Amino acid sequence: MTLPSTAVVHRFAVATAGIAAAFVLGVAGVLLTLHFTATTNDPWKSPQLLELKERLRASPKDEAVKVRIRELDFRFRQVYVRRLRLGETGGWLLLAGTVVFVVALQTAAEARRRLPLPRPDPGAGARLHRQAVLSRRAVALTGGGTVVAFLAVAWGVRSHLSTGAATVGAAAGAAPAPAEPLPPPAEFARHWPRFRGPDGGGTAVGEAPLHWNATSGAGIAWKTALPLPGHNSPIVWGNRVFLAGATREKREVYCLDAATGALLWQCPLEPPKTAGARELSEDTGYAAPTLATDGRHVYAFFAHGDLTAITFAGRVAWTKPLGTPRNPYGHATSLAVWEGRVLLQFDQGESEPANSRLLAFDGATGRQLWEKTRQTAATWATPIVVSAAGRPQIITLGMPHVVAYAVADGAELWRAEVMEGEVAPSPIFAGGLLLIVVPGHKLVALRPDGSGDVTATHVAWHAEESMPDVTSPVSDGSWTFVATSGGEVVCLANKDGKVAWKKDLDFTVQASPAIFGGRLYVTAANGVTVVCAVGPEFRELARSELGEKVFASAAFAGGRLYVRGVKHLFCLSGSPPP
Repeated sequence: MTLPSTAVVHRFAVATAGIAAAFVLGVAGVLLTLHFTATTNDPWKSPQLLELKERLRASPKDEAVKVRIRELDFRFRQVYVRRLRLGETGGWLLLAGTVVFVVALQTAAEARRRLPLPRPDPGAGARLHRQAVLSRRAVALTGGGTVVAFLAVAWGVRSHLSTGAATVGAAAGAAPAPAEPLPPPAEFARHWPRFRGPDGGGTAVGEAPLHWNATSGAGIAWKTALPLPGHNSPIVWGNRVFLAGATREKREVYCLDAATGALLWQCPLEPPKTAGARELSEDTGYAAPTLATDGRHVYAFFAHGDLTAITFAGRVAWTKPLGTPRNPYGHATSLAVWEGRVLLQFDQGESEPANSRLLAFDGATGRQLWEKTRQTAATWATPIVVSAAGRPQIITLGMPHVVAYAVADGAELWRAEVMEGEVAPSPIFAGGLLLIVVPGHKLVALRPDGSGDVTATHVAWHAEESMPDVTSPVSDGSWTFVATSGGEVVCLANKDGKVAWKKDLDFTVQASPAIFGGRLYVTAANGVTVVCAVGPEFRELARSELGEKVFASAAFAGGRLYVRGVKHLFCLSGSPPP
């Protein structure tokens, strides 16, 4: 085998170095062009988008303008993501080209070097060694400097937009930036945006349906079959009704027309990214948590452990994989929203309570605002946000404490050690008191104006009567009602906890009672709803049948009741007495 001559090696090495240099300069030129065009031609400052934003400011409710802005935003974000990927790829190409260039130059230098004539020269070896060392150092320093310079240029191609999960969600169809303004609190209170209404208390004013009958269809405005099962309750915003369904393999969010029951869109979510979703009892299932909305997005959380924001047009805005909750019965805690924040009580585990957390996310972007560790095992109660003692407070239940947190940063405000058992009923705030069900044991009234440990100082009263283990209480501020799983309804005075009356309705109850239009509504698992007068004496006003099992709590908006059965969503408009 004939070895190539040094002249051939030298020519090949020089040619390779030239090609590598041209390649590196070409890639660097492309990256520099991207860098300057990205900073001077910002797509979010395009005249078309700016004009649309001005039109939206002039007409905030113009849906056509909003849709056009979202479409442009989606296209711009696609360009942005492609630019990021090209910049990262260009960086690696620069590194590879520079390495080839340096190696080729070193090879050419070695091939060009003339070997010394074989004559005695005592100092030649030392001189050659020093020259070789200096040459290698010079090549290494030059090559390293070139690599650092080009990588700095390549990786400096960045937009002013943030990266991360929010950017990925936006590329899939998120709301435009800047985000739409939040609805004012008065508008938020007019809808049914979360579990048991705007304040989580299960009450609403306005004339509510009193009679209906599924057999004859009287008093039923419409009913719509639901594709997937779920025990979450419906939420309502304007002319839209939202709810979710899921199995172990599938998860979907639905939007229905509140007037007709027509399915406006059906948003299937990607399979869970976290493994470990196990088979759950049908009593809980995979879609027990109720959705929440702030009027801009709909937020969903499933037993698989993914928190997702969906636009009102039915597109995923962002997703946060939080890990499958370790809960013996499946996760059932619903979401809460407050002034643009999404609040998630993520209690889990049995022997490792430090794994439980309370988290707050920015609703528009999905960015996590704060996280607080909770010393409690798995719970099923949903938090509420109350304005008390001059500050908004997040009220949470766990074992063994009721804990209040600051909305702004999650700082603990106060705690009371009053809880026992498996915590499922959610708290309510009525008549200036927090009303807390200790499952199967007692009802505790707390004053929410303390700090630190208030166990000994802020319990206004407690009543040890027939108490539920699943359903939450309801109150109009004067009278508080609880309904046990066995169907016993108890009325207590809100000021002191004295029992006014008890009534055994003789049926199983899983849905929480509610007060609509000044009347108490108690819905049984068999679909029968008993309507009672709110006051110190029991008086049954009506009894209606739905013809389908009911485990979810009802929603109320626009003078209509929305009740989820095991197969259908019902809209009840009421009818004259039979």
